Amino acid sequence: MNSIDADALESAIQVAMQAHQGQRDKSGQPYILHVLRVMLGVQGPLAQQAGVLHDTVEDTTTSFEDLLQAGVSPEAVEAVRLLTHDDSMGYAEYVCRLKGNSIARSVKLSDLNDNYRLDRVAYRAEHAEKDAARIQKYILTRQFLCDEIDEANYRNRMTGFES
Repeated sequence: MNSIDADALESAIQVAMQAHQGQRDKSGQPYILHVLRVMLGVQGPLAQQAGVLHDTVEDTTTSFEDLLQAGVSPEAVEAVRLLTHDDSMGYAEYVCRLKGNSIARSVKLSDLNDNYRLDRVAYRAEHAEKDAARIQKYILTRQFLCDEIDEANYRNRMTGFES
């Protein structure tokens, strides 16, 4: 990794650390651990920048402009833009939109892998049905992103999971 890429990655990590300060995941762990695992699950400096920042705009007050001003690569910011799920768009549409960008696709696969790891999924009796549906949605999404099912099949099977 050259020094420009290393500097951009360090900037991305710093932005994520500040943005996710105090956030916890469903099992009470610091949320930053999730985005760091996603970052470590992808290859290359652009994907790593997007990985550590993939939830930053969606889940914090950080903007895309903030990312660019912090020194994050424009290609990584574009991937983060695609990875940011706008509530006005259904989940299947969001996934179909990001699939064409190789950086966003690899980050989403890393995100899914971390989200449905058995050692990370906390059993919550009061949310068991909702949690099981979420895991099924993630598995279908992984199958689509890995070209195991086509778009029409994916969209059809996702209709039961759209909120």
